[in-house]
Amino acid sequence: MSVTLYHWEPNANSGKPMLALMEKGVAFESHYIDMLAFDQHKPEYLAINPQGTIPAMVHDGRVLVESTAIMEYVNEAFDGPVLMPDNPLERWRIRWWMKFMDQWLGPSFSMIGWSVFVGPMVRKRDPAELEAAIERIPLPERRVAWRKAISGQFGEAELAESRRRVAFGIALLEEELGKRDYVGSNGYSLADINIFNSTYSLPLSQPDLAGRDKTPNIMRWLKRVYQREAVKRTWAMGRTDLAHRYSLIMEGID
Repeated sequence: MSVTLYHWEPNANSGKPMLALMEKGVAFESHYIDMLAFDQHKPEYLAINPQGTIPAMVHDGRVLVESTAIMEYVNEAFDGPVLMPDNPLERWRIRWWMKFMDQWLGPSFSMIGWSVFVGPMVRKRDPAELEAAIERIPLPERRVAWRKAISGQFGEAELAESRRRVAFGIALLEEELGKRDYVGSNGYSLADINIFNSTYSLPLSQPDLAGRDKTPNIMRWLKRVYQREAVKRTWAMGRTDLAHRYSLIMEGID
């Protein structure tokens, strides 16, 4: 059995299959794709995933893309702890939350993150090199997103809507975690991995919306997830300041 994972930092999309593999105890070869250096649009990676999106996983010669679908594949293809319950209602609830994150809330987290983190980090580079890198991006919608992020052109209406969705999503998650210890189920599941990878830094990134007093249920859940050995090992693989947030958040929720 051979598993190779092409990924960026252990957050957002890349973190989903990283955590799933760690939870299942599956050994994998890690290939770090520096998104801020546009590694995902270089010929070597495009030969693996022509769409130029990350992550991508190769299992015994088969290439798999799309982070949530990869997670589900990992859960079903490998031995180890089961990350989906048997109960049909809980399975439905887990899939509901994953779709909510992937299609509705996640893009809003992403837009805000691109605006305040990715764009400022990348726009310091040579404009001609940046334009050449953007032109190599296979998907036209991704070229538009990168140009907006680099030039700071996300419209105020777009950002306001993203902030509204984030506030709504945080409130909904707080309510959900008041009903049970984990997202969508009574046990740790793919939903927790999915949601965690976009909400792991809420106390730092959204201090006006999340924290000990505002969202005690989310904070208890974050502490449970952060203390998992698979999470600790996964976040130890980070290379940027994103990984440093682990210790800062743990200090805040102890």
